[in-house]
Amino acid sequence: MLQAPLKSAERNSVLPQMTARRVNRWLKYALDFALVMPTIILISPLLLLIALLIKLDSPGPIIYRRRVVGLNGREFFAYKFRTMYVDNNNRLMRHRDEWMEVLRGGNIDTDPRLTRIGRFLRRTGLDELPRLFNVLDRSMSLVGPRMMTRTELMKFGHRIDGYVAVRPGLTGLWQVRGHSHNLDDRVRLESEYISNWSVLLDIQILLQTVFVAFTIHSS
Repeated sequence: MLQAPLKSAERNSVLPQMTARRVNRWLKYALDFALVMPTIILISPLLLLIALLIKLDSPGPIIYRRRVVGLNGREFFAYKFRTMYVDNNNRLMRHRDEWMEVLRGGNIDTDPRLTRIGRFLRRTGLDELPRLFNVLDRSMSLVGPRMMTRTELMKFGHRIDGYVAVRPGLTGLWQVRGHSHNLDDRVRLESEYISNWSVLLDIQILLQTVFVAFTIHSS
């Protein structure tokens, strides 16, 4: 069935909205690039040092690649520094008591799968630094919903309206609002970000992320 053409008043209201969204998307990309490129250059010695320590600490690759869902439902590999031994499943069997303690809500530092440098990287969040390169290749953004695997998306991601219409982010509203383990809280906050997104909100979240990271690591 043919749809009636938009009336003049409707066109006048829709077109500015589309233009504004397009401009905001480009501003978001410009913000990502303007912040990420100098950051990578600045911390490149740190990245090389971490890579060397990982190699010296245990055999295996330096980078761990996790297959996740991105914009328009396309899958990509999210990068992070490897923090676990390559035989991590065997280590679980040999250290079941420590693993049960982690499952009961104990300190993640007791996870037998983590390498020595991996514990430090997890504790400080430095393991996620390679994801800056995901931002450069535009598979991710600095700010957005937390990434999900295809399984997670099928399990609860469908409850987040518009999840695959945006790029996942390194940080987001859910993280700066307490990183609650309650699934309903995550769904609500991720949906709130997608519905109310703006470049100004991204800047606000980035500033809050710096504040939260500084508060946690200095306490």
